[in-house]
Amino acid sequence: MADKTARKENGLWETVKTIFWALIIAGIFRTLFFQPFWIPSGSMKDTLLIGDFLFVNKMAYGYSAVSCPFSICPISGRILEREPERGDVVVFRHPTKDVDFIKRLIGMPGDRIQMQNGIVIINGTPVPQEPNGFFTEPKEPQGPGQQLPSCSNDPVPQGGECRVERATETLPNGVRHDVLNITNAAYADNTPEFTVPEGQYFFMGDNRDNSEDSRFPPQIGGLGYVPKEYLIGRADLILFSSAGKSLLYFWTWRPDRFLKSVH
Repeated sequence: MADKTARKENGLWETVKTIFWALIIAGIFRTLFFQPFWIPSGSMKDTLLIGDFLFVNKMAYGYSAVSCPFSICPISGRILEREPERGDVVVFRHPTKDVDFIKRLIGMPGDRIQMQNGIVIINGTPVPQEPNGFFTEPKEPQGPGQQLPSCSNDPVPQGGECRVERATETLPNGVRHDVLNITNAAYADNTPEFTVPEGQYFFMGDNRDNSEDSRFPPQIGGLGYVPKEYLIGRADLILFSSAGKSLLYFWTWRPDRFLKSVH
């Protein structure tokens, strides 16, 4: 009987140790290599949809870009070992707000960036766009915030077809990606020229008229430039996507977005 009790206690102890080390390994893995991220807004449509669940590749820009295990040291102690590339979809810490953002890298250090009539101009050269039909979705509440999408064809009744003009943009390094355009008269469709400081980056959302990004200075509550030490990693792959209020509502998962590459 004593032997049986001892074996039971040993088995329980082994289980506890296994769980403990599994949690430690998972914590290290998350801290050093990948970070889960759930898309909370429509600023990156149609590249990323509200409810997309993805892992951020924290090794994309070098080991010390994620720096301190278990986040025991400040962001300012991190060192970017590899330069991100123009067109990367990047998760970063907002420089003035305690939240993580995800946007597309448009401007590198030293670049001059401007918007004119909804077209990006990089170092004096307009970035070409090719019309690519429309992005359509139901005008229904989306995600946990139950946000209604903005549409080019507004007013659209709830439940109706929301349409937004789509174009394929080709950045100077050849990266091609889709952007959405609701109007050419939005606040940030015509901007002054921004010169990106050394060691900082200029980010924009693909849903150009529905994105709080580097076109808006921090003085008015916007993003402004993002210092390199605030970069967390690159978004490479969508694991799955939920069109409902919660990731747990598996019946609302979008079947066409399982293991979908981000580009």
